[in-house]
Amino acid sequence: MRKLIYLFILILGCGSLSQAQKKITLEDVQAYGTFNQKSVDGLYSMNDGLHYTTLEQGSKIVKYDYKKGEKVGDVFDLSKIEDAAINHFSSYEFSDDETKILLCTQEEKLYRHSKTANYYIWNSVTEELTELSAKGKQQLATFSPDGERVAFVRDNNIFVKSLKFGTENQVTTDGKTNEIINGAPDWVYEEEFSFSKAFVWSPDSKFLAFLRFDETEVPVYAITMYKGSNPTLNENSVYPGKDMLKYPKAGEKNSVVSVQVYDLKSKTTIQADLGTDTDQYIPRIKWMADAADIAVMRLNRRQNQLDVLLVNPNTGDSRLFYTEKNKRYVDEEFLDDFTILPDNNYLVINSEKSGYSHLYLYNRQGFEVRQLTSGDFDVTEFYGFDSKKKIFYYQAAKESPTQREIYFVSLDGKKQGKLSSKAGTNNAEFSTGFQYYINTFTNLSTPKQTALYSIDGKLIRVLEDNQGLQEKLADYEIKPREMFQFKTSEGVELNGWIIKPLNFDSSKKYPVVMTQYSGPNSQKVLDQFDIDWYNYLAQEGFIVACVDPRGTGARGEDFKKITYLQLGKYESDDQVETAKYLGSLAYVDKDNIAIWGWSYGGFMTLMSMEKGGDIFKAGIAVAPVTNWKYYDTVYSERFMRTPRENPDGYNDYSPLSNPGGITGRLLVVHGSADDNVHLQNSMEFSEALVQAGVQFDMAIYTNRNHGISGGNTRLHLYQKMTDFLKMNLMK
Repeated sequence: MRKLIYLFILILGCGSLSQAQKKITLEDVQAYGTFNQKSVDGLYSMNDGLHYTTLEQGSKIVKYDYKKGEKVGDVFDLSKIEDAAINHFSSYEFSDDETKILLCTQEEKLYRHSKTANYYIWNSVTEELTELSAKGKQQLATFSPDGERVAFVRDNNIFVKSLKFGTENQVTTDGKTNEIINGAPDWVYEEEFSFSKAFVWSPDSKFLAFLRFDETEVPVYAITMYKGSNPTLNENSVYPGKDMLKYPKAGEKNSVVSVQVYDLKSKTTIQADLGTDTDQYIPRIKWMADAADIAVMRLNRRQNQLDVLLVNPNTGDSRLFYTEKNKRYVDEEFLDDFTILPDNNYLVINSEKSGYSHLYLYNRQGFEVRQLTSGDFDVTEFYGFDSKKKIFYYQAAKESPTQREIYFVSLDGKKQGKLSSKAGTNNAEFSTGFQYYINTFTNLSTPKQTALYSIDGKLIRVLEDNQGLQEKLADYEIKPREMFQFKTSEGVELNGWIIKPLNFDSSKKYPVVMTQYSGPNSQKVLDQFDIDWYNYLAQEGFIVACVDPRGTGARGEDFKKITYLQLGKYESDDQVETAKYLGSLAYVDKDNIAIWGWSYGGFMTLMSMEKGGDIFKAGIAVAPVTNWKYYDTVYSERFMRTPRENPDGYNDYSPLSNPGGITGRLLVVHGSADDNVHLQNSMEFSEALVQAGVQFDMAIYTNRNHGISGGNTRLHLYQKMTDFLKMNLMK
């Protein structure tokens, strides 16, 4: 294995070692998935902590032994079910006692995190496969903890299916499109608070707590839909149709959200008392381990104060338990890292109050017991707590902002250390009981390596080493990414990566394509493996470079939140500085530098080109935001407050304010059905360019959303962008 990896590194470092080596094609990186990295699908740690299961071939759930790393047998094999109504499934969930399995199949995507699907239940005791509901596709089907029921959402209402009696009880009846949603988030909650399920079973299975969204007053954004293709909307073949999307833009009305609690025994619902202010967010609800209270997170609209309220499920009464305040905004990571420990006596909170993201232990009374982690680094994920050994496990960017390691610390702080041993990007999944963990590792020269370890760090088995990909890579000429750092004129040190052309000659000068995203708390400069369009561009004679500007993640709160109230200012300063730095290199053609990006990266492309003038010969902005007043409330106001509170911030750092600053050639791209960054952004900006006398190119992709994909679309887009760069940068 070591020899194989070493050979691969040599191939990357030395370029062509074989006359038969191939060239990367656009189809390889945009259509065929030639360089896709494999992972382990459907990984689930079983209750005993000694076995885990995986989803294989879309039809089998296979059981493995942690200690030996060997296959034990099939827990479920769809091909052996006589006259099964389905022939595959995409995901699965066990009941708590693992006697039943919920199978998800025939999915239809709604938005980024949501989908409808058909669900089936396998009962391993009776060996029966039954359909959850025959009354239409469902969302978010979830077992009750006792395994006797399944709750799900359909047509904006919540239902509970009794598995014992086969009956289907409708919990809510007021659900209505574009008015009331029960148990699932509205568009902006799903997109910006990153969740799709808005109901939670109580640990004793007696209650179902859920969010109710009243979006009646939320303004509608109409998306024009044409006939198109892949899919073809024949109903729009003569007159286009309209998708009416409830979308709250910055400063506009949000949904009014309430917390409801359904009592399964009495079949009655009460509403939690969360105070009189309805102009607020409820981004998470979680049950305390003893089922005595519901922890409700209440976030003010400015998002700089988050209260955790404990709600009595019997009465709906609430009391304040904990408050997290921040002079700018409470980071979204707080929401999921807020963890109620199994003993119900302690909670773990991820806070930036020290200036870095760190873990803190609180007791049930809401008082801080101790700070669990400390130092000038960010904790990037909390994995959990071993209640027997009193050990906490977490991921952090301690060695470098571009890397991730796995660490542990004891409850008393006396024991601490690092589990991961390889420098790069490490992610872990721990077994029930924390006796084992599965680590996925990658770095610039190593495709994903998924391996099983005992908790003392001993390797048990490699689950996926992507050997097939490594062998395939030997057939290609590929230049690897190289990390670099530089200081701006303001003395800010920035991290970046660069890919040089094949047969690189330092005595020559090459055109440069700068890629970036640059959004708050994002990172594009990470020590991880990837073969993509950038390798293709390098093959075609471009230098490709990426730099994470101020505002990006894993470098502490001040670095990340410097962009507060002025999105675009510091990020574009740093991208202009990057272009100047690259232009100073002996092998760079400073007169032929382009910048491109998608979404926030598209916004940054426009801001940088306006500010940088003739530094940028060309630029590509895909699905760009052109003024934050066109984007949603949660995201825009988190970083900018409302347009009324911060008019200068919205106007001064909008590409609409200075289109005449663009002197390079510009390509603007947008999907006509983008529900996230609306086409409105590019249409208004194109008009501003016209009136400023700036020539530009534009491409609109029919019926495509923010991802601009489907059919031949993605390949067409990347061919267009490649041709644009060659035409404008290649002499």
